[in-house]
Amino acid sequence: MRITVFGAAGDAGRRIVAEGLARGHQVDGVVRSAARTAELPAGARGLVGDALSYDSVLGLVADRDLVITATRPAHGREAELVTVAEVMLAALAAAGGRLLVVGGAATLTLPDGGTVADAPDFPAGWRPIADACAGQLARCRAATGVDWTYFSPAAALSPGERTGRHRLGGDALVADADGVSALSYEDMAVVLLDEAEQPRHRGRRFTAAY
Repeated sequence: MRITVFGAAGDAGRRIVAEGLARGHQVDGVVRSAARTAELPAGARGLVGDALSYDSVLGLVADRDLVITATRPAHGREAELVTVAEVMLAALAAAGGRLLVVGGAATLTLPDGGTVADAPDFPAGWRPIADACAGQLARCRAATGVDWTYFSPAAALSPGERTGRHRLGGDALVADADGVSALSYEDMAVVLLDEAEQPRHRGRRFTAAY
């Protein structure tokens, strides 16, 4: 499979690229500057591109089987996440191919009917990225003519081990018996490549946690 990963030098992107390569796929990692191509896992083809530019994205996704966007904007520029989603959806509508969007957990629902972002203890400083992820998801759900999937990770993501053990969900937060929703970046990459190879959530959102 020919896969292009945007945000390939980030915490999530590097693991996604590495997992794809380990499974024998041809993986291109897109970064914003040539200097960051050195941060990509060995075996990936490093490309420089701008996920905010339609022309740049369109030129990088042609003839790809799957495009994964795992970009994360800098603090104060969270709204760019929505723009990236709009650009990706437009480019994939024109070029064809599948789009897998790595989003956030804030819009996942809780047993009380609210969302993660509605919880009283939700940090105020996380509100801008939560709002951006909500907009990102809304753009995907409104899109037509695009084969998209949106992934909301567990509430807590951290570097860790690749265990291959996780539970999948839909729009509701997945948590353990103690109410903890967590996943390693390594296992998130497993989840995403599983979806890449055997699509189960086309045209909808899904999540995963331990």
